Amino acid sequence: MPNKTIYVSDDDLPLYKKAQELAGNLSSAISIALRKYVELEEGRLEGYDEITVRVGRGTGRKQRFSGVLLAEGGRSNNTGYEAFKVYRSRTGKFVLHADRRNQFTVNADDERYLTGWRSWIGNWSSDQSWSMAQGEATLQVVETVDELRELIPEDLYALVEEAANQPAVEDLDI
Repeated sequence: MPNKTIYVSDDDLPLYKKAQELAGNLSSAISIALRKYVELEEGRLEGYDEITVRVGRGTGRKQRFSGVLLAEGGRSNNTGYEAFKVYRSRTGKFVLHADRRNQFTVNADDERYLTGWRSWIGNWSSDQSWSMAQGEATLQVVETVDELRELIPEDLYALVEEAANQPAVEDLDI
């Protein structure tokens, strides 16, 4: 295995020591960091961004991938909403991030305030109760645009279908 010499400034020495502690050996830490850097930089040059989304219930956890946003949209009704974002990943797969939330529920006898003129001005009674439900965000990966058809609203599907074959970046010679 060939040896390579790396010159480290005194200011960066604690960083290198910490990397060596975490990875077991410095060579491994440097290789891992360079691999990730090259992958992200090649993706960036191809027009892809590093995407981080929240998944799960409530604050959930974060998931990250390299992709480009194709389209986004949503739908709502009187009980909640769904927001969708569709990405094309660097590997050519389609990634659907869906965020679903229930807005609120009211007492059964307050249903009269959800229709007619009262829905415009609201219930100003001091005797109200309501509740919010934590939303749940999901991430689904599919191989083809056709697999998205059943997962998203029709108008959003039309936008994704149109954008699916467009390059992430078009280099112009101008």
